[in-house]
Amino acid sequence: MSEATIYEYFGSKEDLLFAIPGEITKRAVDFMEHMAPYVKGAANRIRAIVYGYYQLYKENPYYSSLVLLDLKHNRNFMETESYREVRRAARLILDAIQEGMESGEFRDDVDPYLLRSIILGTIEHIFFRWHLKGRKDDLKDFVDDFMDVLLRGISRDRGEKTLRVELVVEDGRHLSRGGEGGS
Repeated sequence: MSEATIYEYFGSKEDLLFAIPGEITKRAVDFMEHMAPYVKGAANRIRAIVYGYYQLYKENPYYSSLVLLDLKHNRNFMETESYREVRRAARLILDAIQEGMESGEFRDDVDPYLLRSIILGTIEHIFFRWHLKGRKDDLKDFVDDFMDVLLRGISRDRGEKTLRVELVVEDGRHLSRGGEGGS
């Protein structure tokens, strides 16, 4: 394809650069949206989305390098269709967090936007370092370890049981009250 033909579709080299990740991101988000109804529970949905990011970034290292190292910090990129797809992916995480809060699966005192930033920031940090280190690290345990820590912190039921003991004698007086503790 000649350079003149390319400029029929793209106004500048920057426009071409911004268009590159658009289709890959769109396909990945379409797949995640398609699979979401089949994944039960907000925690499982978030885990599946994080695995989606993991697979996308690891299997497409040039894509993840371009997005994370070059485009994410470019103000002009934020005005593109490609960036709208990036935002659509982030919205999937936010929706799952809010679903978990509404269903009672997650604590209701968690800021969903902050939690989404923690999730995306961790993914980006892990892959940013992966690229800077020459893609040598094996990241296979990253998702489960990260999600286990995250979900322990936001889950409403963290496996803790509270036991309250009250002893009442026949005349109705309370003699002692037990405290709270583990099961």
